[in-house]
Amino acid sequence: MTLASRQGLLQLLSRFHSAFDEEQAFVTRFEQLLFSPRCYHRDHLPGHITGSAWIIDPRHERVVLVHHAKLNRWLQPGGHADGDENCLAVALREAQEETGLHEFDLISDSIFDLDIHPIPARKDFPEHLHFDVRMMMYADASVALKCSAESHEVAWIPFRDIPHLTKQNPSILRMLQKSFNVR
Repeated sequence: MTLASRQGLLQLLSRFHSAFDEEQAFVTRFEQLLFSPRCYHRDHLPGHITGSAWIIDPRHERVVLVHHAKLNRWLQPGGHADGDENCLAVALREAQEETGLHEFDLISDSIFDLDIHPIPARKDFPEHLHFDVRMMMYADASVALKCSAESHEVAWIPFRDIPHLTKQNPSILRMLQKSFNVR
C-alpha cells in the first residue's frame, strides 16, 4: 500500500490509528471526501486534499518551518495536490519548492499525521478546508534553506521553540509530540 493513489490512501486510512482522538476522528471525513471525483483539486469545495512534509534533522532536535505569507503563521511546508493523487509526491514537491532542500530520507511511507483545518476566505475564494496528509522525513540541517515566494521566511526551528513560535498550534504540537516517538 502506498500513498500513490486514491485507493492506496483509502487503504492506509482504513489501517490508520492515532493516539490523538481529534486525529482519529478525521479518518471518516477523509474517507468520505475521497469519494468526490475532484477532491484532489483546489477548487473542490467545501475542501480538498493537500500534502505536507514534517522535516526533522536526524538528531531529532529541529524541524523546518516556513512563515507562510498569506496565513501569516509558522507552518510545515505543504500545499495543494492540484489533481495529483500521490500524496507523498505532493508532500515532497511542496517541501522542495518551499525550502530549497532536495534530498530527503522518508521515515515511513505510511501517513505520519492527518489534519483538517480551515483556510480563511480570500477576495477570490471562499473559506474552505484543507484535508492535509502529512509525511515525516529527515533532511540534512547543514544544507542551506531557500525561501519561496509563498513565505516570508524558512528556518530550522529547535523543538523547544516550536510551541511559542507557532502560538501553541495544536496540529503542530501534535506532530512535535509524535516526533519524540520516532527513532
